[in-house]
Amino acid sequence: MVSTSSTGGTTADQPLLRIAIPNKGSLSTAASDILREAGYRQRADSKELSLLDAVNGVEFFYLRPRDIALYVGEGTLDVGITGRDLLLDSGSKAEEVRRLGFGRSRFRFAARPGTLSSLDELAGKRIATSYVGVVRRHLEERGIDAEVVRLDGAVETSIQLGVADVIADVVETGSTLKAAGLEIVGEVIMESEAVLITRAGGPEPTGFEVFKRRLDGVLVARTYVMMDYDIPESAVEQGVALTPGLEGPTMSPLHREGWVAVRAMVPRDGAQQLMDDLYEVGARAILLTDIHACRL
Repeated sequence: MVSTSSTGGTTADQPLLRIAIPNKGSLSTAASDILREAGYRQRADSKELSLLDAVNGVEFFYLRPRDIALYVGEGTLDVGITGRDLLLDSGSKAEEVRRLGFGRSRFRFAARPGTLSSLDELAGKRIATSYVGVVRRHLEERGIDAEVVRLDGAVETSIQLGVADVIADVVETGSTLKAAGLEIVGEVIMESEAVLITRAGGPEPTGFEVFKRRLDGVLVARTYVMMDYDIPESAVEQGVALTPGLEGPTMSPLHREGWVAVRAMVPRDGAQQLMDDLYEVGARAILLTDIHACRL
């Protein structure tokens, strides 16, 4: 039980926010990175199972990614970072509250080339997957009656071994499927990425609003950059139209008469083209600066 004092220390009257983090896999490093950027301590040794950050009023638990939604859904832990695919597959009483922008993947069906021309032909087939809950839900929504075979890994070989006719799995580049002699069939079953989850229908945990605000600050900082430039007063309206900022740009007069300095947050994507456009309307000394964190 801790709370942060005005001097940055802690007192023993506020409960810790208990947070589940993937202990391994593709989400683990990226989850720890975003938490470090948000100002939280993270483990130095991958063998550590938990870590107390008393100054920030949180405790982290490093768990199997598949188990995180179950712990959060049952209320054992307050908050978790996991994949949307794992959350939906778990069937737990947890819900997604924030996309985190990393660990993106697509969930697809695959089969031997030429064996399926449409998803309607899945009826009566054996489908091997590690994500039984996701696949069954998808089939039920489309009224397709097929047998779903649970496998814990390496589903690509299940067709060759005669265990299944079709597989359903996470696809990133498709190279693994191609190496196994398979091709993607039909539409994307689901778009997945890392998400922040809490217990569905439960009260907001103490400290969660601050935690969420910190993550939001990192996400915005990753998406935007700070742009500074000097521009003649006669071209200010054109410059501001290109860089409206979030609440409006900051403008300051320069010692050089008839010129102003402008500062605004702009999307990282397309920033180089934006610099070209500003130069064309008369801006000079155009600078881009990374934003490490922010509060909006």
